[in-house]
Parts: sequence; C-alpha cells; structure tokens
Amino acid sequence: MTAELVRGQNHALPQTRLEIRVSAGSPVVAGATLQDERGTVRDAAWVAHPGSPRLPGLEVSRQAAADHRLAVDLDALPDEVHRVTVLLALPTGAGRPVRFGAVAAPFVAVTGLDGTEIATFTLTGLDTESAVSALELYRRQGAWKVRAIGQGYDGGLAGMLADQGLARAAELATSIQDAVAAGSARAVTPPPRTPEPGRVRNPAAPAGSPSAGDGGPPAPVPSSRPPGSASSADGPTVPVPPSRPPGDPAAASPDTTPGRPIDYAHPRRQTSAPPPPPPTAPPAAPGQPAQPVAGDATGWSMDERLYNQIWGMFEDLARAVAAYRSAVDFAESRMDQELDRTLSDPRSRIGGTGDRAREEAMAKRDELTTRAREALDRDLAQLAAESAVVEPALPAAYAAWDNPVWHGYRVPMEIPMAMRVGDLHLPEEAALRIPLLVRLPLERGIWLDSGRTASDAAAESGDRLRVLAMETAVALAARLLAVYPADEFSVHVIDPAGAAAGALAPLVASGVLAGPPAAGAEGVSSVLARLTRRVDLVQMAVRARAADALPPDLDTGEQLLIVNDFPHGFDDRAVTQLRYLADEGPAVGVHLLMVADREDARAYGPVLDPLWRSLLRITPVADDHLADPWVGHAWTYEPLRVPRGSRVVEQVLALVAAARRGGSR
Repeated sequence: MTAELVRGQNHALPQTRLEIRVSAGSPVVAGATLQDERGTVRDAAWVAHPGSPRLPGLEVSRQAAADHRLAVDLDALPDEVHRVTVLLALPTGAGRPVRFGAVAAPFVAVTGLDGTEIATFTLTGLDTESAVSALELYRRQGAWKVRAIGQGYDGGLAGMLADQGLARAAELATSIQDAVAAGSARAVTPPPRTPEPGRVRNPAAPAGSPSAGDGGPPAPVPSSRPPGSASSADGPTVPVPPSRPPGDPAAASPDTTPGRPIDYAHPRRQTSAPPPPPPTAPPAAPGQPAQPVAGDATGWSMDERLYNQIWGMFEDLARAVAAYRSAVDFAESRMDQELDRTLSDPRSRIGGTGDRAREEAMAKRDELTTRAREALDRDLAQLAAESAVVEPALPAAYAAWDNPVWHGYRVPMEIPMAMRVGDLHLPEEAALRIPLLVRLPLERGIWLDSGRTASDAAAESGDRLRVLAMETAVALAARLLAVYPADEFSVHVIDPAGAAAGALAPLVASGVLAGPPAAGAEGVSSVLARLTRRVDLVQMAVRARAADALPPDLDTGEQLLIVNDFPHGFDDRAVTQLRYLADEGPAVGVHLLMVADREDARAYGPVLDPLWRSLLRITPVADDHLADPWVGHAWTYEPLRVPRGSRVVEQVLALVAAARRGGSR
C-alpha cells in the first residue's frame, strides 16, 4: 500500500533498488546529494547533477525536464554514506519561472523497479523558493527509510548546497545551471565508473532536438540507460543498475602479482577529463548541418570517442522522437479541446457551424503534426548520415558481424571499453539502428529469453526460438572471447540434456571452451561447484588483500558460464549456487549467460524470479521490451545476426584458439 507522506513524515523502505519519479508543472533540474552520518556533503563528487549524473549507487536526470526518473541502489552506496537527499531547482534563464510558487506543486514518488509506488509526497506551500530539498533516504539501525522534507531555499541551489555543508557551493551551483543552459547534459555519456566526459559535436552542428524529459541513461530514458537502459536497456542501457565506483571489484581482470592485492580496476579508465577531439571536418556552409565525422565526441582514444558518440546518437534519437510524440499529443489534445468547446455551445448545432469548426480543428491538428514530422525527419536524416559514417569506423568490439573490420581481426592486447550486443530502434524510423553497447567487464549477467515474446514472429515455433536463442548465445560468447586478450577469458557451458550440441559446434570444434559442455546432474554440479569455489576464494583474497594466497591452479581471468534450458536439470542446490554466482560473481569476474524461457522461470515463483530480474534480458528475435529511464521509450531490440553462409565466427574463434596455443596474434 502506498504511503502518502506529509512534510516530516518517514516510511520504511522494503527494498534497496528504487526509482524516484518527479513530476512538475514546468521543467526543473533534478539532482541528489550524498551525505555522511553528520548530514554533510563532503565535496562536489558527492553531488549528482545534470553535468555529472552518475555516482556509485545513484543516477539522476541529465537535463531540466517536467518529468524525471532517478535510479537508486542503496546497497551500492559507499559505506560512509548515510543519507541521500533529492533536490529540485528551477533552471535559470529568460522566460523561466523564478520561484516554485509560480508553478504547479512538484510531486515525488518512490517506487520499486516494477513501478509499484512505495511512498509519495506533494511539495505544497512553496512560494519564493527556487530550490527545494524534496525528500531524503536515510540509514537507521541498518535499515533504510524515506522522509518527506520539502525544505525550500530562496538562495537557490547555492543556498541549498551550502546548507548541507558543501564548500564552494556557489561555484558548483553556477556550473550546474550553466550545464543545463548550454545543453551540455545532452552530451554527457554514461560510462559507469568514472566522471563522464561530455559529448562535443562539431561546433557548426545544429542544436539537438528538444526533449520531453530526461531521467537517466539511455539518455532518453536511455537506460538513467539502454538503451537501455537497455532499461531494461542498460545502456543506451537501458535499465542498468547504478554504476560502481572506480576500483570496484567488478571493474576488470585481476592483477595477481605476488605480494600485491588483487586490483580489478579497469586498466584503461582515466580519472581526469579527456582531451577534446581534434577538428576533422570543415565548417558547414551557412544554414546547412555540419558534415558528420566518426569520433567527434571526447575521449582518450578513438574507441572511447566512438563509444561516447554512439551514446550521443542514442540520446539525440530519443529526444527527437520524444519531442515529436509530445507535439502530436499536444495537437490531438488541442483538437479535442476545441471540439469540446464547439459541441458544448448549442448555437454550433445550427446550420454548418459545427462542421466548419470540426474541419478547422482537424486542419490545425494536421498542420501541427506535419510541422512536427518535418522537424523529426530533419533530425532523423542527420542521424542517419552520422550513422552511415560511424558504422564503418567501428572497431571489432562495437561492429556488427557483417562489418569488414572482422576480416582483419587480430586477438587484442587489451580489453575494450564495451562490446556490442545488438541494435536498438524506434518505430518512427526502424531503419535507423543504434548499437547497444554494454560496458566491459560485464556488470551483470544476461538472460537470453528462448520463449515467445509479445512481438516475435508468429511463424517462429517454440523449438525454433530455442535454437535461435542458443545460436545467439554462442555468437555473444564468441564475441566476448574475441574482444579479450588470449587466456584472459574462459567459457564454460552447462547443457543438461545435450540439446544444444548443434549450436555449440563452433565453440567445441575450435577448442576455446574451458572444458566439454557439462551434461546430466553430475556435470551441472561439478561446473557450479568449481565456479562457486573460485568466487569464494577471490572474494576472500580481495578482502584480505592476499592475492599471493590464491591457489596456483586458480584461473583468475574472466569467466562466462552459458546455461542452456534453465531451469531443467537443476535441483534446489544447483539453483542456489546459480543465484549466488549471479549476485556475487560479476564483482570477481564470473558472469552468467542464461538461455531460458521467462515463463518457465515464472512458474517457479519467488525462487527464480529474482534471478531473472537481476539480469539484462535480451531476445533471439526482435522485441520491444527494453525501456530507457529518461523519456520512457520502448526500444525494439534486434540481436546481432551472423550473415547467412558466413563463417566469420568460426574464423574468429580459430584465431583465438591459435593465440591461446601460442601462435601469432
């Protein structure tokens, strides 16, 4: 039952992974601060705002909007954080309201990830204030609660931040408002573990399309992410869990040098701002859009620039479509209102007055809709031109299987920032595909749904879907093996009934598997016991800073476990071990790739449902199940297909196997 809070009232939180939804009568800036046990914000790195939207366990909106969704994972917050305060502020600028008393009372709701409301609070009684502390999540005796605050500040953001003990509060408040005013939130990219560099387009490029809202990544509502999400889109995610701090054990391959602690920090991640991209395109002619250039975002390398550019394209598409849909909704609403006014007047029923009014209302609707579509088409054309330039320039980790870059593939010497797991598109322009990239090392496992979806092709039988799902899983595993250095990534397979022998043939024949696919109850138990032991040992070594104490035969490289036809062939102990690997494995380099039917898992109720919810769900056929947390689009996910008749996967796996045997890279 939803608790409707009043100022000062608190309520217990039944879960730690939450969304905070904000609705306001006009665009507001949404952010949050982390505070220690004394209620003090230690420094600017403890403030999440549009210019720096991600902190460990927290992600906020990337621009001013009337509606926001903020993602919170209380378990992922640093231990020294005891309070999270959600703040709202009016953006500065000509024509904008300067006090909350001049706009509708903001409404804030704390919800679970499934949208169920836990507590709500309407911020009434505001007048001259231009910033307000809406509510706080606080830790009390080991449990988390939410309290309605509603404390306004005439001094705006600066006054609010200063009240929370932040030094140089005025400077940070100015930078936040500058970021919103300049639209730099559109350029912020969502790499998880570092301050996020802004996306800088060619200065001559036209401004991005207006957005109907922004609440996290996929900057459309991305996945705050992606796509993603990939809300479920985790990036463009699409819902992606809040990112971990730099140096978190989930970050990368371990360093097992004797006498040194295991370091899982990403080896390529920088902590300072990257340099801007070099100018590579000539200035655009007056009145013409700039020519697209591959790698025109900021970054330390071309790979990072392309990664940031893809995220920017995702955000641009989300905002352009959100603006179009909002304009169409407005046109329809305006027509309905005009028709209601006309029909409510008895005089309009005489002669042809009513018919003329109806025709005029429909003509206005059509005019507004046409103008909105023209604006959308311009944005789509620019994005399509950018995609045509970016796609051929992508490195193998970001490229589709039909990209010529795979013909020159060599086993890499280092781990890339991310890997492509599919494409995303919206119904307004299905031909415009945005790559769905997930960060590496994986921060959570993947659920590849082998059952029917709401939008799969009716011609696909259940057996065919299971075959497609396993083929997709093998292609993903091959891609992971291909983007990691030799001997730094291992793949294990559980196939209880041996039903996936055909799909697994490329992995088996190339010899890249850590062992033969495990079948039967004994095989399932053996693989799970071995990986569970690895997780336990590495966790203990991390906590004790005793990397040299690990057994010499322990493989500390990244591990992927592919499970086919789950939960068939799993007893209670095996299910418990699998859930343990899903929860604890990613932090120490053990990841799951489940090939299973969602309906089968649903039948097991509370035992398996949490496992399904903890993983990124993708499908072997096109499906629109991914939602971003910024504007709420339902993105259609398309899996990566190996071209018919192509042997690119076999060729790549052969090179990986040769590198492992000590051959040339």
